[in-house]
Amino acid sequence: MAKDVIIALDFDSSEKTLKFLEKFEEKMYLKIGMELLYREGLDVVREIKKMGHKIFLDLKLHDIPNTVAHATKSLISLDVDMINFHIAGGSQMLSQAVKVIEDSNEEVIPIGVTILTSMAEDQIHSELQIAETMSLNELVLDYAKLGKNSGLKGVVCSALEVPEIKRQLGEDFLTVTPGIRLAEDSKDDQKRVVTPKDARELGSDYIVVGRSITKSEDPVESYHKIKKMFLGE
Repeated sequence: MAKDVIIALDFDSSEKTLKFLEKFEEKMYLKIGMELLYREGLDVVREIKKMGHKIFLDLKLHDIPNTVAHATKSLISLDVDMINFHIAGGSQMLSQAVKVIEDSNEEVIPIGVTILTSMAEDQIHSELQIAETMSLNELVLDYAKLGKNSGLKGVVCSALEVPEIKRQLGEDFLTVTPGIRLAEDSKDDQKRVVTPKDARELGSDYIVVGRSITKSEDPVESYHKIKKMFLGE
């Protein structure tokens, strides 16, 4: 199973995004999220895809099943490589979206968001009203099981949750892990944070890295450093 580093393009304009990408010579796996897409529209996805990069379109779809199914059909027409859904939307929403992808015969990986890595244990009880008898790790695992049973190929989760997900759901069930920082970096708004080396040892399939690369004085060097740490090369 191929592992890779996904760079989060958390820029607020196409100009800044393309200026950043000009620094690199190789083709990469890139995450386009709400900030960039809502500012620039779908053309930014098309333009970056034409450059030969892989794209993880991070919109965390969550709505009634019919709406998400139609949205999925629109998004896969962009030739993206990975899209995600909030597992909290339920099995009907997820399974209908997966069927749209399967019927399209496009090579798109559908994954699910469990609990955002910006959330801590106390918040799932005090804010989400999850019973205190259930831990954050147990909740993530339950969401992951729901996602797999609904046809998803993997989940977005903290690297700290990967070993148990792999143990219970199998090595082929993908884990995409944000909340990655170098030891010297600030955690910013993330709570459940690990280094690229930690993520490799925990079994992550993909790590999503933003500021440690995009805010670096030398993004290319930082990218290769992080990729080497993660892949163990």
